[in-house]
Amino acid sequence: IPRAYKSVRLRARRVRVFVMGGPLSPVSLSAVLLLLSGGSCSGKDYVLTDDGGLGRVFDGIGGLSGGGATSRLLVNYEEPYRSQILDFLFKPNFGASLHILKVEIGGDAQTTDGTEPSHMHYENDENYFRGYEWWLMKEAKKRNPNITLIGLPWAFPGWVGRGKNWPYDYPDVTVSYVVNWILGAKQYHDLDIQYVGIWNERAFDAKYIKLLRYTLDKSGLDRVGIIASDDLWEPIALSLLLDPELSSSVDVIGAHYPGTRTVSQAVKTQKKLWASEDYSTFNDEVGGGCWARILNQNYVNGLMTSTISWNLVASYYEELPFGRDGLMTAQEPWSGNYVVESPIWITAHSTQFTQPGWTYLKTVGHLAQGGSYVALTDGRGNLTVVIETMTHDHSVCIRPPLPAYNLTSQNATFQLKGSFASIVELQVWRSQFQFKTKSSSFFQQLSPLQLVNGSFTLHLAEDEVYTLSTIRTGQKGSYPAPPPSARFPKAYKDDFNVRNPPFSEAPNFADQTGVFEYYVNLTDPGPHVFTLRQVVTQRPVTWASDADQTISVIGDHRWQNVTVTCDVLMEAVGTAGVFIAARVDKGGQSVRGAKGVFFWVFADGTYKVTTDLAGQTVLMEGKSGTRALAWYTVSLTVKGQSASGTLDGVALWNVAVTSSSKSGWAAVGTRAFELAQFDNFSVLAD
Repeated sequence: IPRAYKSVRLRARRVRVFVMGGPLSPVSLSAVLLLLSGGSCSGKDYVLTDDGGLGRVFDGIGGLSGGGATSRLLVNYEEPYRSQILDFLFKPNFGASLHILKVEIGGDAQTTDGTEPSHMHYENDENYFRGYEWWLMKEAKKRNPNITLIGLPWAFPGWVGRGKNWPYDYPDVTVSYVVNWILGAKQYHDLDIQYVGIWNERAFDAKYIKLLRYTLDKSGLDRVGIIASDDLWEPIALSLLLDPELSSSVDVIGAHYPGTRTVSQAVKTQKKLWASEDYSTFNDEVGGGCWARILNQNYVNGLMTSTISWNLVASYYEELPFGRDGLMTAQEPWSGNYVVESPIWITAHSTQFTQPGWTYLKTVGHLAQGGSYVALTDGRGNLTVVIETMTHDHSVCIRPPLPAYNLTSQNATFQLKGSFASIVELQVWRSQFQFKTKSSSFFQQLSPLQLVNGSFTLHLAEDEVYTLSTIRTGQKGSYPAPPPSARFPKAYKDDFNVRNPPFSEAPNFADQTGVFEYYVNLTDPGPHVFTLRQVVTQRPVTWASDADQTISVIGDHRWQNVTVTCDVLMEAVGTAGVFIAARVDKGGQSVRGAKGVFFWVFADGTYKVTTDLAGQTVLMEGKSGTRALAWYTVSLTVKGQSASGTLDGVALWNVAVTSSSKSGWAAVGTRAFELAQFDNFSVLAD
């Protein structure tokens, strides 16, 4: 077949084979010869039409920041790298070009990989500038003014539960807390929140949902939709069918990790069905395959019109739970390195050629030899078709288990009918996963496809994604390569002397229980005016296993020999206590079991050294002379199997640490949920 030929029409077999992009790409020579010789190559005809009506309205593809603290390190990137990362996520026709940003309504609690600060630490406290989600929403909106914004509380400050680890016994309190956040988003940041989610792992509360709907409407927020239960299809679906008032309160049924399947009761409600949290898979190429498969099959199998990735960007220490489970990776602000992973370009196959408000065709489905296809239209003549042929082992998501299936290469002929019959050309974009040769190519633009009588045929190999569209604005954005990856600096200092910090948290500190914020200590005329303060004084309402102690980690998880030094102040009298630590091995939802070397001082004049955050395995203890409301400089050195500590420069203890963890982060924290301050933090590692 001459290279210049764009198509070969085999009239006798009524098959049209198109050669695109180069000599015999994507059609293999063997397949062409097989057809020319009269052989058989598995193939089937698929009709794409709007005759007989359309399917459900497409609501968009999104990413989730939070649940929890998954964007923590992103804010610490210097320019231009931070803006480049944001462009790959949100800029239209550049990278992922996301339609939706869902964020955590911070609740001062551990919600997977860290804590996010609440806008109301205490009942009489309101501050709508804490954390980084406000900033992230504004940056997303700056790039895409039409992006949909969603808020969801995974946890709540302790005062919301009134002494219980449950937020719905006092629904008026919880409703007020959530509505205040939505109002604050508009008042202080000019952000319109379009949806708010209701999530818990035990049950949903109908009374709470109805009161939330009433209060939103009364507050002028009738445009804000409610996603319930933002977790499981049942029992919310059946309850909506049985309770008209509840049904009128809910706009979307959201499911987490639905495995591309819904339930009949949910479909009967006629509500929007979303995979409101999905993916959560390591972002290597298998992760990209997972994302490609579920983006199509969530609609083909489950009629889900939106899929939201947990998480948006893996911007937290990789050794925390679910490391690199984001659409891209940005976990080294100290080096500036980031990685645009395959899920970014898999997302682009859909997001750059559709928009919320487009409509799925009814003629979508599975390919005969495995894989799936969807087609969407804007109702004004434009058409986008997305095809995926991901094999089982190359598209396994972290959850739920993926049933076995077979997929082989195939020929597929698509016939456009109805209002699409007159289309004569489609733009073509392709991604090819090459797991054996490690030479994958993502989101490559091929030569336009010329249709004959509304028909085209593709040879679809295993592990490919195609987009065919009338939309011509697709683009694979790029920037010069970021700096190379580098480990956390071995010598690091922070005196927290920032008069107007852009964010409430100090750079690179990752709070795992409690919240550590910049603080201006106006009562101290000395050197400790600007400090870092732990501010959570009551155990939060949360589903995760927060520790009984507060802790914030920093540094390199591979550190072994290290000296940690910090000035500390206990604000509570009596049993108050603070610590510095090295070799801290765990965080996130596993933080309760953290091991390491912990050097504690207490307000009752004592100290102790433990190998666990819980303080149960004591290596040494004694008198320190420490008390509340006084500053002390504590220092911890761990080298090999020995550790030592000093207080105000004087040696206090020395002990063997054969039973401690072998490596881990540095950390600071408090004995319980209590106020304490930290200053002049430094770490020096070998």
